[in-house]
Amino acid sequence: MKTRIATAITLAAGTALVATPVLAEKANELTYINGSLGRDAEGQLRERGFAHVSTNKNSMGYVYSYWWDEGDDDCVQVEVYNGRVETIQDASDQDCGHHKGADAGAAVAAVAGAALLGALLSHKSNHHDDNKHLSNVEDEAHYERGYTDGLHNAPYHNSDRSNAYSNGYQSGVNQRNANLSHHTGRGGYQAAARFSDLQGARAAGGMDELYRRGFRQVDNFTSGNTRYSIQHNPSTNQCVQVTIADGHFYDLRDIGRHPKCS
Repeated sequence: MKTRIATAITLAAGTALVATPVLAEKANELTYINGSLGRDAEGQLRERGFAHVSTNKNSMGYVYSYWWDEGDDDCVQVEVYNGRVETIQDASDQDCGHHKGADAGAAVAAVAGAALLGALLSHKSNHHDDNKHLSNVEDEAHYERGYTDGLHNAPYHNSDRSNAYSNGYQSGVNQRNANLSHHTGRGGYQAAARFSDLQGARAAGGMDELYRRGFRQVDNFTSGNTRYSIQHNPSTNQCVQVTIADGHFYDLRDIGRHPKCS
């Protein structure tokens, strides 16, 4: 009789545990951090049990960080611009480097033949235009390969003629440019002024900043709705072409030589 009672209690306890799972804390419960300073939001996330996993910044100045709550088995993405939190939303486990069963991350490793290197994807949700990983496993694998190639400046090699690879490659190039926004594009020992970090800036403010960095406009011309400005920096002998469209710096590049850059 005692054995039966003990067994019943054990089963009841087990049933109670199954019936009351721990609910993960989702991003919609954390929206109170929207608008707060990044450093303040970081402290609040840590207080709620989240640990920082990774951060990347795009060429427009948006910063995306990923946070993992081990206790709740949950991953969230925090978007920051100009030092303040813009949005917080749920992210996939693979964004935080955690994979369960036959999920997309593991499938990508299998398709890409990278099982020995692990299933961790180098690109994140925010690298996709819609902020979501591709639902098709093979397409996601092609995107990851393209992203890796573009990020590391490898030759474009789309042997499968995949749109996903092409999109991933461009995303990798964009991230590489963002990572190197501090670089002038020149090597050697000669001093050079930065300018690539101004891509996407408003034209008026961007021109003022170029002036502060020692550049002077020596030529300009228009083609349709696009304006081109040639900027010369006498102290560093840099000659930069600025492409302006819709009131913003669309592209900046050192063209080396120009008749008026002397």
